[in-house]
This record gives sequence, structure tokens and C-alpha cells, in this order.
Amino acid sequence: MSNLSFGFKAFIKESIDVLINTKSYFSKMKTTGGVAEPLIKALIYGAVAGIIGFLWNLVDLGGPVIGSISGFMIIIWFIIGTIVGLFVGAVLLYIISGICRGSKDYEANVRVIAATLVLFPFNVLLSFTGGLNVIAGIVIMLAIDFFALYLLYHGLIQTLKANPVSVKIVIILLAILSTLLISYKPLKMYYKAKSINKELKENFLKK
Repeated sequence: MSNLSFGFKAFIKESIDVLINTKSYFSKMKTTGGVAEPLIKALIYGAVAGIIGFLWNLVDLGGPVIGSISGFMIIIWFIIGTIVGLFVGAVLLYIISGICRGSKDYEANVRVIAATLVLFPFNVLLSFTGGLNVIAGIVIMLAIDFFALYLLYHGLIQTLKANPVSVKIVIILLAILSTLLISYKPLKMYYKAKSINKELKENFLKK
């Protein structure tokens, strides 16, 4: 029982360290020991995100992250999605690490991705802002995405020992891609709605 308690305390400490002492955390992060530990981390982050999403759904504040899922299925899908994201993300990071002449140890890549998943609950927590204000929602989602890239940057350099110059280029490209993916569709819908409202207002005034 004491081992489980110690494990959870270590999990909390590591989660805080990833956010606050990012460079130091990734420079000291273990890269071996099996995938059970990063998998448990992903399960916890997914469950926390799912519970937040479920609560937002109860008060009808589900943002684009939650989508059309409802009820307890939100928790289940978020847990499944986080696990899938862990291993798929690790494959993508493995490829990026290889391109940047970093570690080709799959487990090490899994552990880096598991650490970045600490942001998933925050992503869901703030997802409602997109429904309140499109611009504010985009800015917040981009801020979270950029911070995730910041974590990946240190994970690649400090943990996976990738080439810093190559990593910077990749991170910049990912930041540009992230900006386009997050902002294009919401902004398009926002300006379309604004145009329709303006047209309706003009037609009303003419009458």
C-alpha cells in the first residue's frame, strides 16, 4: 500500500516538474523501466481529462475538444484516446527523433510523450472558451499547443539527445502547422457568421 502511495506522490511531483522545471525534468528523466509507468500516466491524464469533459458536458459547456460525445462515454473515450495518442505520438516522435539524429529507443519516446500528456486535462479544462469567444478560444488552444511543443523541444534535446538545430527547425514547422490547423476553420466560420449577421442587420434597417 505504501508503494502505491509513494508512486502517486511521485506522479504528482513529476507532473508539476514537467510544467515548472521542464528542462531539468527532461534532462533527468528515466528512459528505461518498461512502458507500464508511462501507460499508467496516460491513463490518469486521460481519466482526469474525461472527468473534466464530463462535468463540462453536464453544464453544456462542451467545447471542440469534447465534440458530440456525451455522458460517461466522454470519460471512456478520453481514456482510450489518450492511450492511442501515447503510442501513436511515440511513433511520430520516434520518426522526428531519428530525423534530428536523436535516440531511436521507442520506450524513451513513449516516456517523453507520456510526460507531455500532462497538458491534456488543461486542454479540456479550457476548451469551453471556444464556445464563448472564438478568438479567445483559438488563442488559448494555441498557447497550450505551443507549450506542448516547448515540452517536446526539451524532450527531444534533453532526453532523446537530438540535434538542437534540427529540433528547432522541426518545432518551428510544427508550430506553423498547429497554428493553421487550430485557427483556420474557426476563423473561417467566425467571419462567415459575422458577414451573415451584418447582411441581416442591413436588410432589417432597409425595412
